[in-house]
Amino acid sequence: MEIDAYEHGVPSWVDLSTPDAARAAAFYTALFGWDVQTGPPEAGGYAIAHLRGRAVAGITPPMNPGPPVWSTYVNVDDADAVAALVTANGGAVLAPPFDVMDVGRMGVFADPAGAVICVWQPGTHKGAGVVNEPGTYSWSELMTTDIPGAIAFYAAVFGWGAETNGEGAGAYTEFKVAGRSIAGGMVKPPTVPAAMPPFWGVYFAVVDTDATSARITELGGSIIIPPTDIEPGRFAVAIDPTGAGFSVIAMNPAPTGG
Repeated sequence: MEIDAYEHGVPSWVDLSTPDAARAAAFYTALFGWDVQTGPPEAGGYAIAHLRGRAVAGITPPMNPGPPVWSTYVNVDDADAVAALVTANGGAVLAPPFDVMDVGRMGVFADPAGAVICVWQPGTHKGAGVVNEPGTYSWSELMTTDIPGAIAFYAAVFGWGAETNGEGAGAYTEFKVAGRSIAGGMVKPPTVPAAMPPFWGVYFAVVDTDATSARITELGGSIIIPPTDIEPGRFAVAIDPTGAGFSVIAMNPAPTGG
């Protein structure tokens, strides 16, 4: 699906921060068919991946020390106003909003449990131009120790609604904007190491999760959760060759009316 603009509060972009950006670009190009183009010198090595000539994700050398990681950006009308809401509601401003040339204004925040999320106030760059198609961003998912706290925080900061289905460890929360599901959240399962802090994970759509998982391994990545059926489709969790985690999912066909 092609998108030219995003509503306030809707995740609009993902990028990968890794010390081996060239290796990552080669991996995702081979896996998803991306055309990765490095920006001008003033962009600091930031590269943008394209499908059908439209931007779908970013790959960048790290701005700060830390492990390779995929980050989610939420589209906002005013990054500075959102930063104030983060602080007022118990979050932390890790990078105060700043201009990225003429392409937009970004900030990096952590929610009260420690999960990091970014915001994007668009300039010339509006966000991903294709989503929910094979090889493109499709979903972001919070794994946390405090779902009720997350629901309250993101409602205050982004205006998200929330609907939780199930109970206990199997409960799943869908965050919503204008009644539309835009991200998910769940309590960290026992399979996630206790030492790992809460985090936002990123999903990419694929046609065949099993074939994609095999291809990930062929390209030097690894599979940490093998292809598994869940209600929306079949997913797997992988680590790319530079050490960044990501998920892939082949969605079940939408039901048709009778």
